[in-house]
Amino acid sequence: MRIQRAQLKPADRGHPGRSGSALSGAQSLAGPDRTAARAAACKAAVQRGFTLIELVLVMALIVIVISLVTPRLKSFFEGRALDSEARRFMTLTRYGQSRAVAEGVPMLVWIDEEQRQYGLQAQPGYLTRDDKAVEYTLASDLKIEVRAALSTYTTVETQTLLRNLPTNRRYIRFAPDGFLAEASPEYIFIRQGEKDAVAIGQNRSGQSYEISTNTVLALR
Repeated sequence: MRIQRAQLKPADRGHPGRSGSALSGAQSLAGPDRTAARAAACKAAVQRGFTLIELVLVMALIVIVISLVTPRLKSFFEGRALDSEARRFMTLTRYGQSRAVAEGVPMLVWIDEEQRQYGLQAQPGYLTRDDKAVEYTLASDLKIEVRAALSTYTTVETQTLLRNLPTNRRYIRFAPDGFLAEASPEYIFIRQGEKDAVAIGQNRSGQSYEISTNTVLALR
């Protein structure tokens, strides 16, 4: 079996140490690359550290903003609760007026200041049972007050109205024609604390109620 000898190319014959020098050159080139990789890793670590600090600062700012905004948000939502209750009472008066006309029966919107309740029912003696009667209770931080001239509670109409009804309640009465009875209170106040209040009073025609825009009147 004939063994062939590897022949060196002419270019390699005169440079026996070329392969070794190429290897050392590759190693020398790898040195700067390794240094650059380390520098990039350190830079990334520093960047991650700054990102964490920024996150802590942002969280601190959020906490500060929340602490400043929370009281205002609380007042905002409390004001909405007061307005919502006033509008619900207004809706109930309109519903009572509509029922009085549609059913031909006097309707009573009653108000219990002590129990902080109000509701709607047909005047006793006209229906065997009022299945459409409703009742609402105010939130714990709300209260309701009725303001009317004392003379309105001494009329014959009022005495007749209260004959078969609880005496601890005040009444808004809608006649079958939809008109308000003369003994109906002039103003109803829904209050929240000592400063916030909404006044609901009879309109100029005296035939329905509306939310008063007189802030001084509501705070009296």
